[in-house]
Amino acid sequence: MKKTIHKANTRGFANHGWLKSYHTFSFSSYQNPERMNFGMLRVLNDDVVQPKMGFGTHPHKNMEIISIPISGALSHKDSMNNQRSIEVGEVQVMSAGTGLTHSEFNDSKTDETNFLQLWIIPEKQEVEPYYNQKFFDIQDLNNRFQVLVSPKDKQIEGSLPINQQGYIYMIDMDENYTTEYGLKNGAYFFLINGAIEVADEKLESRDAVGIEGVDKVKIKASKASKLLVIDVPMS
Repeated sequence: MKKTIHKANTRGFANHGWLKSYHTFSFSSYQNPERMNFGMLRVLNDDVVQPKMGFGTHPHKNMEIISIPISGALSHKDSMNNQRSIEVGEVQVMSAGTGLTHSEFNDSKTDETNFLQLWIIPEKQEVEPYYNQKFFDIQDLNNRFQVLVSPKDKQIEGSLPINQQGYIYMIDMDENYTTEYGLKNGAYFFLINGAIEVADEKLESRDAVGIEGVDKVKIKASKASKLLVIDVPMS
């Protein structure tokens, strides 16, 4: 078993005033040659957007982009004529493929928006751009791994597809709940909130551990916790 441990306080950080962004991996002005990726997971940004602020129209190409709101909401507009709000409980997927542009704004006049943005390197370049979002019932996450994202060619019913052999799961664990996770590739365990133990590593809010070379790992919550699992090919 190989472990890669990333504590919350070791992440890169950028404060742009309207945006506070924590970078698990090298991104923009945060460049760390030892923190470039975990397999095909290239970016995991933990962004806090101030009220009435956001990301202006900008381009993406050849990347699978997944957004997961933690609090608040984002309004989304893109060059594929999608114009929708993304709220807590929803997950958004964009396959940038041959290229697209989009913008994201926090329309609230009073509340911050916190969301996670993941970039996964696709297995095929220059695919046709794709967009979708889906609401996942919180009841389906209670002490159960709910699949949010799965490969386009092996799509699990109810999940959103990406152009990579990757899977994203979320689980809400009750205090003292114990379970096992079966790895398909390498798995990156990012604790959104709470306190858990994964493969004998203790994680607190925003800590993470990447695990390779094992079929399954044991997970135990020492208090109520929300966990994101990003299962991706390592090469």
